[in-house]
Amino acid sequence: MKKTSTRLADGRELIYYDARDDAVRDAVDRRPLDPTVTTSEVRRDPLLGDSVAIASHRQGRTYHPPADECPLCPSQGERLSEIPDSSYDVVVFENRFPSLAGDSGRCEVVCFTSDHDASFASLTEEQAGLVLDAWTDRTAELSHLPSVEQVFCFENRGAEIGVTLGHPHGQIYAYPFTTPRTALMLRQLAAHKEATGGGNLFDAVLERELAGERVVLATEHWVAFVPYAAHWPYEVHLYPRRRVPDLLGLDEDARTEFPKVYLELLKRFDRIFGEGEPATPYISAWHQAPFGVLEEFEGVNRDDFALHLELFTIRRTSGKLKFLAGSESGMSVFINDVPPESAAQRLREVASS
Repeated sequence: MKKTSTRLADGRELIYYDARDDAVRDAVDRRPLDPTVTTSEVRRDPLLGDSVAIASHRQGRTYHPPADECPLCPSQGERLSEIPDSSYDVVVFENRFPSLAGDSGRCEVVCFTSDHDASFASLTEEQAGLVLDAWTDRTAELSHLPSVEQVFCFENRGAEIGVTLGHPHGQIYAYPFTTPRTALMLRQLAAHKEATGGGNLFDAVLERELAGERVVLATEHWVAFVPYAAHWPYEVHLYPRRRVPDLLGLDEDARTEFPKVYLELLKRFDRIFGEGEPATPYISAWHQAPFGVLEEFEGVNRDDFALHLELFTIRRTSGKLKFLAGSESGMSVFINDVPPESAAQRLREVASS
């Protein structure tokens, strides 16, 4: 992999990740852009103890542009985009409309391919491996920023999820705090460790799932399963068999095998609801250990956390979505219409031939 860092016209960082070592990336951003101005502010909720990012400047962000005006496609002639070069493999750049900025963290956009009509599932294994390299590199780099405590790599896919740009891309949020969902995991991890005299909760969950009926896919280095208490109609958790706290901890064997496993899972998601259905909307989210001090979670350290990816769709059946209504939105109590065992069986049935 070759990494080339440059700057856009308004000062934001842009990084090319190329499969070829001889790639030359010297194109200049010719757009007359003013410096980016953000109003991002993180406010802590005194009742719930969580944090909310207030980012009013995002009201003016690009919204469903036509394909020939896509800001994530390469620049061509006088049609100038966020990527100055006329081609690219993988690109990461600072979001022009970030939810988090400055002392409140950082937001980046990850373009998986220059092909506007592609999807992550249509990438080759080499391309998917390059995206994994980019996620890993950005996790390492962002972890060194003084304002960053946790790095979150994710992809939103589909208009039903709220995606406003059709080009295949994901995002990276670098939070200045430990996110509420991760904090819940760490509390459960600490409680289990104390109750079992040092046992690891993630290891126990993986062992239980391997012995059960919800495994979707198991290889030498990765295991994918529908969790016992799945929140979403179709939800898969993907774990490396060897527990590591973050993407940086993956060994070469796990990194090499990941593209094949992940691409297979994405293809199965697109087959869940049968032929002729539109592409399945989903969220794909990497869970990594925070980089800050974990004093709040007594007895737990970074190495106790298990890197894993959570992939889920909000579609519950053909033509119907799972909405977060009163119980979910008002009380954070999920109600799942699809038994996890049935979801796992369906995801096994739609395996590639």
